[in-house]
Amino acid sequence: MRQFDVFVWGSPDITETKPSFTDPALGWFFTDNFNERLNESDAEWIVFASSAATIDREFLNSLAENISAFPMVDAFAPRLRYASIEDGDKKSAKFVGGFKLHKSKGIEPIEEDALLRYVASPRPEIAVFSRRIVQRTGAFDASLPIPAQILDYALRMHHAGGKCFFVPYLVAGLQGIPMDFSSENKECLPHIAYALSKSFGIKTTRFALNHPSVIAHLWKNRKGLREKRDKAILLSKLAPETLQELY
Repeated sequence: MRQFDVFVWGSPDITETKPSFTDPALGWFFTDNFNERLNESDAEWIVFASSAATIDREFLNSLAENISAFPMVDAFAPRLRYASIEDGDKKSAKFVGGFKLHKSKGIEPIEEDALLRYVASPRPEIAVFSRRIVQRTGAFDASLPIPAQILDYALRMHHAGGKCFFVPYLVAGLQGIPMDFSSENKECLPHIAYALSKSFGIKTTRFALNHPSVIAHLWKNRKGLREKRDKAILLSKLAPETLQELY
């Protein structure tokens, strides 16, 4: 069994992309269809990364160290480092981490200087899940765009008994700037609402009332959403005190 498999998505010619380096303990999958290739993966840990994220030996070595340091964790939300142009041509390093839950916004990024903590979801640009939690969580929801698939999967993972951890010194580089994946983005909003409603149902009422445009979308898809919610929360292992750690 390999230690890591890396699923890279998001490039226009993704199936023709070549790995940045090779290693016997590492497998590469270039695809926008995670479910199609998951059965081919047999690694202990799976990294899902957009083509803009830098997956190199330094990152994977750091990931291996954190896996050993935090054996109770089933997923990691790596920190992303990118260059921000400020004061004209001067560039400075900026960082973004995972997402926490927010009662009215749905999700929001954790603080840039956040310390060790549990999070609701990794960022869509890079997410790490253990083989054991993938086996318990099941397939990705391919009806959603990939960024929302990552969010939805992480939320369902919590019901399967998993925990997602943010470690500030687990850092991956990012080319360009982070995606605008938030409830303030009108294109993302209905998909975020769908994922939240699937995992938390009535608990997302305040979020829906603050974003009334999503109500029609959820109502239109209520039958399929109800069926998926039943599967997501069946025999849920998400305790109330654990849920509070995600805010």
